[in-house]
Amino acid sequence: MASTNRRTVLTGIGVLTSVGRNAAAFWQALMDRRSGVHAIQTFDPTGLPVRFAGEIADFDGKDYLEKKDRKSLGLMARTIRLAVSAAQLALDDGKVDKSKLDPDRFGVEFGAGLIASELPELADAARISANCQPGSVDLEKWGEQGIPAIQPKWMLKYLPNMLACHVSILHDARGPNNSITQSDVASLLALGEAYRILTRDQADFFLVGGAESKINPLSMVRQCLFEPLSRRNDAPAKACRPFERQRDGIVLGEGAGVFVVEDLKHARARGARIYAEIVGFGAAFDTKGNGDGLARAIRSAFSDAGIGPRDIDHINAHGLAARASDVAESKGLQSVFGDLRPPVFAGKSYIGNLGAGAATTELAASVLGLEHGVIPATLNYEEADPDCPVNVSAEHRRANKPYVLKVSFSQMGQCAALVVRKFNG
Repeated sequence: MASTNRRTVLTGIGVLTSVGRNAAAFWQALMDRRSGVHAIQTFDPTGLPVRFAGEIADFDGKDYLEKKDRKSLGLMARTIRLAVSAAQLALDDGKVDKSKLDPDRFGVEFGAGLIASELPELADAARISANCQPGSVDLEKWGEQGIPAIQPKWMLKYLPNMLACHVSILHDARGPNNSITQSDVASLLALGEAYRILTRDQADFFLVGGAESKINPLSMVRQCLFEPLSRRNDAPAKACRPFERQRDGIVLGEGAGVFVVEDLKHARARGARIYAEIVGFGAAFDTKGNGDGLARAIRSAFSDAGIGPRDIDHINAHGLAARASDVAESKGLQSVFGDLRPPVFAGKSYIGNLGAGAATTELAASVLGLEHGVIPATLNYEEADPDCPVNVSAEHRRANKPYVLKVSFSQMGQCAALVVRKFNG
């Protein structure tokens, strides 16, 4: 259990996804069972084997930032723009008056991943340095002419720590600050770290989340080459099928999920609406990729929360929809829950995999579910897979218990589990 009596609550939600650009729109899309996976529109994907994703059409960071701050967007890649936009949405949702915050006790924790460069920014340098031999580069030309053709501040747009950096600068947050770069589990680890810092009384208020866009020509080529992506180009909305027998791979997406996270006394002092309380967190490493590490992370989170498997209303799953990953996750869950089989919700079925932004965005669905007393259905779950003996909820259902478990992990083995409780005073 926590070593102090400080309690950590969630008081603002900012989500940007292909099904909704704020918490209310996101929730309505879940209730409507509306998929955000469709043919890619940002660029022409004709030559790729995968031509669909959970893309946010017509996204513009200018719509979310104050006029005085919009100039800074020029130094932000799309992933960073998603992050700062969702952070602003979280502050707006939480009705935060920043003038009343202590900036030295205002922290920022973000999950981030590899940010792919926009091709036009490298095209001139690549053209200059090419020697017409596939797979090789004229390094002399690259040094003398190629590098000078790249904008001097180019790298600043693509460093993964820039999500937390820009959010902190925009909101004068001078407290604890960190970037977690452990791919799909990154934002859940960021949330766990903020929870622990608040418990230790080293901050009062945080913006915590993650963001990522994989919908970029360079990134898409890499993902198509090296990741087990779904090839359902003829039925994109049906492509992401977590734990389902006919699943054929990952669906890429883009978006951001950011929470206002603060100490309970701090939240009460400013009259904040409280969505839920974080009561437990655990992390582990799965050396064999068989679900054992995930199970240990869950047990650690339960111990921290002072609860057991029977207390959980539902599991907000990682649900990657890759064959091996879903099997490993199912084994880890079964190891903890046995025959209890609590309902499972898999948010990627709506929006695809948001990478470093996935966990907090998906968690928002469960937090809103506790608020409304409804747990959303998982899309595209039609036939159970005997290798994935989990109780996927294919229909909306009532929330019957106050505790929710969120799990996430990376392909390399980092695992995290977080327990949130419906706030009861």
